[in-house]
Amino acid sequence: MPIVVIGMLAILAVAGLALDSSHALANKTRMQNTVDAAALAAAKVLDQTADTTEATVAAFGLFGINASAGGNQELDAAYSSGEITVSVQYSTTVNPFTPGSPDGPFVRVAATGFDTDTTLSRVLGIDEIATPASAVAGPSGPLGVGDGAELCDVAPIAVCPPEGGYVDNQLEVLKPGPGNHSAIGPGNYKMLRLGCNGGSCLRKNLAGDYGGCATLGETVETEPGISSGPTSQGFNTRFGIYQGGGMNSDDYPPDRVLTDQSPQNLKACEDDTVDPVVDHVYLQNGNGKNYCKSPDPTDQVTMADEIPYSYDSSYASDSEGEAGQFAPGSAKNRRLLIFPIVNCTGDESGQSTLTVEGFACFFMLQALETGQSDGGGKIIGEYVDRCEANGTSGSNPGGGPAGPLLYKIQLYKDSASVDS
Repeated sequence: MPIVVIGMLAILAVAGLALDSSHALANKTRMQNTVDAAALAAAKVLDQTADTTEATVAAFGLFGINASAGGNQELDAAYSSGEITVSVQYSTTVNPFTPGSPDGPFVRVAATGFDTDTTLSRVLGIDEIATPASAVAGPSGPLGVGDGAELCDVAPIAVCPPEGGYVDNQLEVLKPGPGNHSAIGPGNYKMLRLGCNGGSCLRKNLAGDYGGCATLGETVETEPGISSGPTSQGFNTRFGIYQGGGMNSDDYPPDRVLTDQSPQNLKACEDDTVDPVVDHVYLQNGNGKNYCKSPDPTDQVTMADEIPYSYDSSYASDSEGEAGQFAPGSAKNRRLLIFPIVNCTGDESGQSTLTVEGFACFFMLQALETGQSDGGGKIIGEYVDRCEANGTSGSNPGGGPAGPLLYKIQLYKDSASVDS
């Protein structure tokens, strides 16, 4: 009889341990998901603001929101009662993670004090199982460099960098207007076929439909022709302008920042008195129709490098922690686009195949105008030399061409944790 009792107790203990361990694992997963999200939120805010105070606020805010989400009743109760202690730390390196850095860029969010109460395991003297969690997040290494590197969610426009490359905050005409000679060749206005072709495809891709990737060293196909209607219909959704073609704010929300430069829209024209042809971007008041061909001495012209308007100032006050700051339904960085860099020979006629040689990031400065004016049909952007992106590095990334720092905010294994 004693042997039977002992055997039954052993079976009960094993079953109880399995049941309670499963319960603890579920709580551990909920806790881990919560600190993962908090660390990513803090790292993103830190990347945008360089302010650890704002980043810490974002981490605590999102931790509380996710702790109270459906299915997290035990986690929510423990956090609300003060049993859970959450800490946010910053380090200049990810491995080892050394707390104490005043400005990161790596963030660790750790949560302790969440214990799962046991049931049948109590026969073994186990009353609770600790379920702490921690997560580390921060910027990745350079993306889009090295053989075979990919960048995803690219815009369907090829760019042709000037000799010596782009300079941070430099303004560029990314798409020429009607009648302008493209750097790619006759009939091409730098538009690309990404995953499909035709005006409807171009409209949707310019609005943000394309989620595929472009690969360094591989090819892309041009979409010849002006396609002015589809181009403006798709592109202008980023500014909250919907002009038909099935475009709407639910599928294609506007950017959070919709302000234009002052006093009027940017204009651009080609100066063909020099070789290679140069695009001039400017703001103009006065009677002169074409600044490049026949500047009017009475005109008040402000050249691009004098325009006090930039990506940095547009998003200077942007923070995940500030509610009500942006229009409902708007989305961050809809005006910040990644473009494939191609070899622009000027002699590609009609539909052509181009090799991807790199990637560049630009902030779109204004909605697309129509017509034949100096601003008509031209997409104008500001080059940004440090830009969050979605992609991978290729082999030998250190051997890639010099270019912008394209990166993403990601999770890292916490060197101080055995299971994060």
